[in-house]
Amino acid sequence: MPSFPMIVHARRVGMLPALSLVLGAMLFVACQDNPVAPAAVRPALVGSLSERGESRSERTFDFTTIDVPGAVATTAWGINARGDIVGGYTDGTGRSHGYLLRDGEFTTIDYSALASTEARGIGPSGEIVGWYRFPEEATGPNLHGFLRTKEGTFVAVNDPPHISTVANRILPDGTIVGCRHDIDQMSTMRGIVISKKSSIAELDVFGSMYNGGTSDARRTVGLYYNQAAANRVEGFLIDDGEFTALVVSGSTVTQAWDINPAGEIVGLYASAGVFHGFVLRDEQYTPVDFPGATATRARGINSRGDIVGTYAVGAVTHGFLATR
Repeated sequence: MPSFPMIVHARRVGMLPALSLVLGAMLFVACQDNPVAPAAVRPALVGSLSERGESRSERTFDFTTIDVPGAVATTAWGINARGDIVGGYTDGTGRSHGYLLRDGEFTTIDYSALASTEARGIGPSGEIVGWYRFPEEATGPNLHGFLRTKEGTFVAVNDPPHISTVANRILPDGTIVGCRHDIDQMSTMRGIVISKKSSIAELDVFGSMYNGGTSDARRTVGLYYNQAAANRVEGFLIDDGEFTALVVSGSTVTQAWDINPAGEIVGLYASAGVFHGFVLRDEQYTPVDFPGATATRARGINSRGDIVGTYAVGAVTHGFLATR
């Protein structure tokens, strides 16, 4: 398997609060005193995943729908060990908002009174990451990353000079993973890792995006466009620098969206034009399909194995929580 191809940018970016955007605020990363697990205690690798087919195991899930009251659409993107869930919803005017679901109560997450917002990931202490954009940026790849601290302060997260930055997850030590891109979103999209020391490492793989990682940041998952397969979208796992493609057998699209400390990976795949979620564990892909849905997409998993994602019934989108 090839080595992990990264370009590490030898630069540091400034750290300023969101209110300083007009002055060029760029990046802030929250740090915590979380221990890094030594390599000796890490779970075993999942294995040569690209060669394994879909497995319909006996494992079942209990599903709960997540709908923000009054929303016309709701998505769920991330869940932490405590069970806090983040995602996005669309109101009756068509504007998108982020949300936090904690102890059965929804809290709206808006970067500003005007910006559209979506929350993508939540850390163990409640730090939230995602993206925002202003009404005048509604067309084109004009997305900006953000960090919402556990105190509720918003901080812009950008990878200059690129047009767009999306923050997908925040790891326990404050590392943020996501992607950056310019006008041609596919060819210029690259996965990025923003360290707690404010340096940015870039994945030098065409059309790539980082979507999740383990707490020690030695395993990361995401998606990329495989140019050797007519730009088919495939998932990937990088473990200590080793790159492995993740492809559900017979699928036209496979995306990996999150990984937990046990090495369980969740994502989605398309087969015969229908989207399904999956969890990859013990060398098997297990479909995750919300009962009665016309499409299901798994987006996040926590240390307990709880899964969040999105399902559709016709044209209506809902979030879900799946537990075992």
